[in-house]
Amino acid sequence: MSDANTPSPANSSATAKAPDAASAKEKMMNSAGGHSTADEQELWRGDYSMKAMAGVGAGLVLLSIVAIVMGVVAGAGSTGWMVILGVVAVSWLAYFAVSVYRKFSFHYELTTHRLKHREGFLFRSMDRIELIDVSDVVLKMGPIQSLMNVGNIHVVSSDVSHPLLVMWGIPNARKVADLVDNARREERRKRGLHVHSI
Repeated sequence: MSDANTPSPANSSATAKAPDAASAKEKMMNSAGGHSTADEQELWRGDYSMKAMAGVGAGLVLLSIVAIVMGVVAGAGSTGWMVILGVVAVSWLAYFAVSVYRKFSFHYELTTHRLKHREGFLFRSMDRIELIDVSDVVLKMGPIQSLMNVGNIHVVSSDVSHPLLVMWGIPNARKVADLVDNARREERRKRGLHVHSI
């Protein structure tokens, strides 16, 4: 005769699975900075925009024109023209090389809990900042960048590895800066932290 107080195999299995599920959930939350990754949603992702180099490009156009005009006025010979055209060509090659490098070297992703960033071309590094650690979001744009609606977003946080993260050449910079700021305010509100007005 079996004892009525002895748990059945099915009940024992269910009891064993419960701690495992709780442990898995705890690990997921610990790895996500105190919140579950199940409710994390992507808000935005983007790369460096080559429009951010528009100001430099405009400067190179002006420099090229000035160099050619000076060559004509000075009556430069074949050697002089080789030097002038060589300098102009090298300047434009450097401009395009830097633009392409930045385009494929900077990637950013904003979620409801984190700001993820990847940097590097051949050798890449990936990191993330918890939005609850972000204390300020500053948008910086030059005159030409303002016309192109592209700019650099400075993210100030208490993160040890990245106390100041600069998001370079972000298209629709005003909208993205607002997204980051609103996301960090919402995260702090959920955690019960006071957010000072900027």
